[in-house]
Amino acid sequence: MRIVFLIAVLLIVSCKQTVKNQNVENVKPEKKVVESKKYPETITKVFEAHGGLDSWKAYKTIEFKFPIKDFEETHTIGLYSRKDKVEGPNYSYGFDGEHVWELDEENAFTSDAFFLHNLYFYFGAMPFVLADSGIVYSNTEALEYNGVSYPGIKISYNNGVGTSPKDNYYLHYNPKTYKMEWLGYTFTYNTGEVSNNVKWIRYNDWTKVDEVLLPVSITWFDYEGRTIKEPKNTVYFKDAQLHKNNMPNKFYAIPEGGSIVVRK
Repeated sequence: MRIVFLIAVLLIVSCKQTVKNQNVENVKPEKKVVESKKYPETITKVFEAHGGLDSWKAYKTIEFKFPIKDFEETHTIGLYSRKDKVEGPNYSYGFDGEHVWELDEENAFTSDAFFLHNLYFYFGAMPFVLADSGIVYSNTEALEYNGVSYPGIKISYNNGVGTSPKDNYYLHYNPKTYKMEWLGYTFTYNTGEVSNNVKWIRYNDWTKVDEVLLPVSITWFDYEGRTIKEPKNTVYFKDAQLHKNNMPNKFYAIPEGGSIVVRK
């Protein structure tokens, strides 16, 4: 599995409510040593700045709430199986390991479950999802913003990995703390064509969840090339929890009355 970004979600999340979370810019999480032979030194330091990859790998399930207008969705994801389930007030959808499914008997869900079922997991599990298999790391030029130069790491994928292996991602970190601060990405999901149009998201703040730091909020920005302009839309992650046990398979299974969703 890998990251899939959907440009249309910017319209969905433009009205997110503000959520108060613990800002931990000065928190120093416990650092654990990762296998440096597998990852480049810079991405290893980013992982360590967020609590360490070994700490992250000890967990098997993540849960968080995602505010949408006047309600919240609950997202639950198996960190190794990548099965997932999203529960809204009158609907649910997810991935059982084989099929994306949807249960929406009241027609309360109007978006595309195939795109969205794991989208916010990848946003909310940064930077650790950038340790997934099939990733190729390389250097990229620094990103300049408000007089600060943020070094970067380019993320690309081997052929056949994920839904859009031609996408590229750019992680930019604080030069002093190595905490992740920016994510750039290209979007080729339905076109299959390589794109040079890099969109930019800022990781605003972080909260300590057990031993690791996870994002509280992220903001899309207007841009012109690599010139970052005004902020646009902000989304929030609330009440994140990490568990060292797996949810039972039936939790992610297609519920009675649910239907399989196919890629459009």
